[in-house]
Amino acid sequence: MKRPAPSRLVLSLLAIALSAVPAFAQFPDRSPRIVVGQAAGGSSDTIARMVADAVSADLGQRVVIENRPGVNGAIGAEFVARSAPDGYTAFQCPMSTMSITAQLPGSGLVDAGVELVPISNVVLSSYGLVVSPGSPYHSIADILAAARARPGAVSFGSPGPGSAQHLSGELMNRMADVTMQHVPYRGAAPALVDLIAGRIDFMMTNLGDMTRQVQSGAVRLLAQGDPSRFPVFPDLPRIADTLPGFEVTGWFGFCLPRATPAAVVARWDEAIRKAMQDPAFRQRLTESGFTPHYEGPDVLATRLAADRAKWLEVIRAANLRAQ
Repeated sequence: MKRPAPSRLVLSLLAIALSAVPAFAQFPDRSPRIVVGQAAGGSSDTIARMVADAVSADLGQRVVIENRPGVNGAIGAEFVARSAPDGYTAFQCPMSTMSITAQLPGSGLVDAGVELVPISNVVLSSYGLVVSPGSPYHSIADILAAARARPGAVSFGSPGPGSAQHLSGELMNRMADVTMQHVPYRGAAPALVDLIAGRIDFMMTNLGDMTRQVQSGAVRLLAQGDPSRFPVFPDLPRIADTLPGFEVTGWFGFCLPRATPAAVVARWDEAIRKAMQDPAFRQRLTESGFTPHYEGPDVLATRLAADRAKWLEVIRAANLRAQ
């Protein structure tokens, strides 16, 4: 007895189902883009362009960069979070955008740390405390002693409210039980101008962005905020030497919209992991002032969760709100 032939409808449905299976396995079949939430020339932009160049050959498509700056990266993060979850729009996700910005009460922003899923981390970023060349402060102990003697008299600058630099100063306030005055600026450049002129007392900032100024003598570097050894300044004291337990470690990773299929996330991660295994690529990162540090999706997700909890505690303790 012959089996009945499948109907055309059944065959059509079968064909559609089979064609859907390898659809994401073919990713990418056109140029993906990496959205950067900062202006061209900064750390996020530099790292994104280096990674885009490094992974293009492995992905078989040229990865393009698109800058969408604003609100400490939140404008770019929101754009990516609302993009199609097909892997073609990734985000260069810095620690501050993912862990701090949208957790500020009243921000009204899409929470990047919730709406984006980690791909990989490529860089750890050391923060350092810098003062003007003529500053009377020569150590963290000097600054904290002055803050205790004159509550509110010692000031620190940042590129804006809710930035990692701002929260780093608030963390010092909380851990040392002192009151130092935060002075927000519209970007790091004007804050640096006032620091050099002595109008503010110190800044906590990314060492990769400040290396040239330190080496030229434009600012004086007192201490580092994390336990790593920054290659350019390997003998630098740690803030934790004076304030035990203090740590600020920045990072620069890559993320995708949360609903992106796991196979696509894995394909991005595979390309980034291979790039990070290239000594020449790692050397380029180091020479640009960054500490190469690969972490896959699960490890980066764990780091992100820990940082979000840490900074939310600081936000609440300092009673901060979005401005």
